[in-house]
Amino acid sequence: MGEITQLLELTRCGESGARNELFALVYGELRRLAYRKLAGNQGDAQLDAPSLVNEAYLRLMNQPALPGGNRRMFFAYASGVMRSVIIDTVRERQAQKRGSGDQPLTLLDRDAAFRGPDLEALDLALDDLEKSDPRARQIVEMRYFGGLSIEEIAEVMEISPATVKRCWQKARAFLFDSLQA
Repeated sequence: MGEITQLLELTRCGESGARNELFALVYGELRRLAYRKLAGNQGDAQLDAPSLVNEAYLRLMNQPALPGGNRRMFFAYASGVMRSVIIDTVRERQAQKRGSGDQPLTLLDRDAAFRGPDLEALDLALDDLEKSDPRARQIVEMRYFGGLSIEEIAEVMEISPATVKRCWQKARAFLFDSLQA
């Protein structure tokens, strides 16, 4: 049993200090995932990797219980938390655009807006995808927001890599159609 798995078990048992040890151990990996996710898309959510990880960390620390399982399951869960941080940040920025808090638009901000999808529209499309195929939505979340590989997702979900690839392709087609509408 790996160290992360042991610490997850200890947190579920209420061991004091286990949660802090867990986060000290996984912080670097969470930061690497955040850098990978935000590479080239910083303008979308106006977040940098350390801010994303810190906000995700705070949300994870406030959870009454962390998910059970192993290292991969923890990072799959953390990718969902990162997704919610990104979406909340985008929504907050959109609310500011519509009312108070107007800020000047720089050339960098303008160019960044064309690099990635509209994250609010993507969030709504993911909600629609979940209604028709919850497993596909989970795969998108782990792949896109968590940066997990096909093989890592297959391990977390206990399915074959070929099944993950098929679901990934199906989900991408669904999201492409949804975002085009």
